[in-house]
Amino acid sequence: MSFPKNHCPLNNSGNRMKKKDINSSRIPVYRDAGFELYSAGIAAEAFRKETDPERVPDYYIYSRYRNPTVVAAEEEVMKLEGTKWALLTQSGMSAIDTALSIFQEGKSSRPWLFFSEIYGGTLSYAESILKKRRGLDIHSFAAVREKYDLVEFESLMGTLKPQLIYLEIISNPMLVVPDVMEIIRIAKKYKSRIIIDNTFATPFLWKPVKNGADIVVHSATKYLSGHGNLTGGVLCGNDPALMKSALEYRKYMGHMLSADDAYRFQTQIQTFKLRFERQCRNAAQVAGILKLSKMIRKVWYPGLKEHPSHEEACKLFGKKGFGGIVTFDFNGKSPSEKRKRRDKFIKVVSDKIKLRPTLGDPHTILLPVEPVWPEKYPEPGMIRLSAGFEETEELVATITKGLKAISS
Repeated sequence: MSFPKNHCPLNNSGNRMKKKDINSSRIPVYRDAGFELYSAGIAAEAFRKETDPERVPDYYIYSRYRNPTVVAAEEEVMKLEGTKWALLTQSGMSAIDTALSIFQEGKSSRPWLFFSEIYGGTLSYAESILKKRRGLDIHSFAAVREKYDLVEFESLMGTLKPQLIYLEIISNPMLVVPDVMEIIRIAKKYKSRIIIDNTFATPFLWKPVKNGADIVVHSATKYLSGHGNLTGGVLCGNDPALMKSALEYRKYMGHMLSADDAYRFQTQIQTFKLRFERQCRNAAQVAGILKLSKMIRKVWYPGLKEHPSHEEACKLFGKKGFGGIVTFDFNGKSPSEKRKRRDKFIKVVSDKIKLRPTLGDPHTILLPVEPVWPEKYPEPGMIRLSAGFEETEELVATITKGLKAISS
């Protein structure tokens, strides 16, 4: 089997196997819990270097620390995000936990600032874990009418002087796109560290670390793996000191992705760009159809001129696309009428479009917003739709069928 550079396993003499020994172009699944270290001297060297910020260690020790199959998959993410390191974890939330936790400095931690329009799980984690359990000083910066006022943001930064800020490039589920370049400029002015969740935009549309962010995180469950059959997360960056801290935290918390999932992830990520480009096109088609329907009160999609952050999205993404998510709300004279139309639409399209609490799958899926986020988004007719990469004509026909059914 032929191995990628630096991934050749060690033979019984402690030397790398030669490429001619096995002629496969894929790294195998290393299911080892612990790796053979051959001598006390090698063991001492391996443990001494276990959190060295090297992409590939000289000796693997234990798969909770690092695993060659996982390292190979991480390198695929590095290529996409254009970063010097990437670390895979077993979920998006474990990646967020790792990214945030390495900046904690005990009682000396300064305030942390979270933008309001981010994933609900992240907001709950910030409130329940960071604030209530760990005692951090957590603040929120709210969007007004689905747009961030950066004059107000700079004023808050001057008062708060936060150690860290956290935001998303495209928010969930209202798809708010902030003027992130200006936000990064202001954050650096006040020496704040920046963590950006890039799950919705993906590196296809924008690369946060290349533009000044300290760490970018993803729920790799979504677009990077893209098949709805794998749960994972990833955090990436350039600073070797942050990588060392993240390696250590992942090791102690057990946030490591399994070798089997890493192998599958490495194969799935090869088609990421092809998949996501189609998903962006399909989402744009769906947004256009929904916008013209009398059954729809409002459509949220950054590619539409009337979207509150369309200008910011064009500035960041250019002509590459505007993501694979469309959020829309049904018309109705009362909440019950909106809810009835929502439910009928879901039923009519259910043979092709399933209701699933995730996104980024091969086939288009949807999620009613009110049952999931009733306090923050109480609109009963609202649906978040995640466009798949099925044939556009098939998707258009299904959406049209659903709209006709509720109009009749």
